Amino acid sequence: MKNLNLELYKSLSLIRKSEETIIAYYHEDEMKTPMHMSMGEEAIAVGVCSALDKNDQVFGTYRSHAIFLAKTQDTDSFFSEMYGKETSLLRGKGGSMHLCAPEKGFMGTSAIVASAISVAVGAAFANKVINNQKIVAVFFGDGAVDEGTFWESLNVACLMKVPVLFVCEDNGFAVHTPKHHRQGYNSIAEVVSKFNCNVLKSDSTDVEVIYNLTLEAVKLIRKTQSPCFLDLKYYRYLEHVGVNEDFDAGYRQKDEFKKWFQLDPIKIQREKLISSGVSLDIVERAEKELDDRICLSLKKAKQAGFADKNEIYKEVYHA
Repeated sequence: MKNLNLELYKSLSLIRKSEETIIAYYHEDEMKTPMHMSMGEEAIAVGVCSALDKNDQVFGTYRSHAIFLAKTQDTDSFFSEMYGKETSLLRGKGGSMHLCAPEKGFMGTSAIVASAISVAVGAAFANKVINNQKIVAVFFGDGAVDEGTFWESLNVACLMKVPVLFVCEDNGFAVHTPKHHRQGYNSIAEVVSKFNCNVLKSDSTDVEVIYNLTLEAVKLIRKTQSPCFLDLKYYRYLEHVGVNEDFDAGYRQKDEFKKWFQLDPIKIQREKLISSGVSLDIVERAEKELDDRICLSLKKAKQAGFADKNEIYKEVYHA
């Protein structure tokens, strides 16, 4: 169990430290991509991805950093794509919002709200047809459930019994608009439960709670041959898009952030590690290794060249 705790902590820290590095260097204006930061939601990405099998597939939203790093652990490709360099997986054509590493089961993210959901259901149906035992997890914010494609995708997934895990990263806002201004119901989990869909939910920021909940979800999908919906709460620390705080915008208060920050997922897991008997030396050594790894990835990205201008025409398809 200590080994699992440490691996979960390392994955959480990898994400947090990577984004702190983005914040530290974004002002240089060398990263030309908009940033939808994941700070506050790391436990969801790590808990879910760590509970999935290696061959399972993941789709996501434009708030992609946490899920990409949780699934792939690939800081080299991550920072190269942030800088738009030829050494990245997409050779600079994707940016922060369109990360993709299908060879590692990270099938892609989309900048259009809710657009990955229907694609994920299609992939899950394909997996069912060829019987490869893969589960598809698709991440989206609670704002995505306001889109018609979510309900259409949920309905067909339940009707056709496809192995898909819907992961709702629920922070209560669609950009700046709270739920009570958008939704004519009190609980998305309650509404989804009326479908032929397994529903699990948690308000916890403890990565182990989410990890175990996802294990349960995976078992339900395999046992019932039906989709599962995870309703997971978190608090977005930074602005909707960008690397700064936005509490002066008036749509939420910093006092609320302070309450959530007492339950910061990285802080919880670090304290749990030490209280379970893992020495501070081991924890600090792991942190130092992550710092060094991220620093090297950043250096590689900065030194790499840009792709040839003709790259923009490659791997672009049309009907």
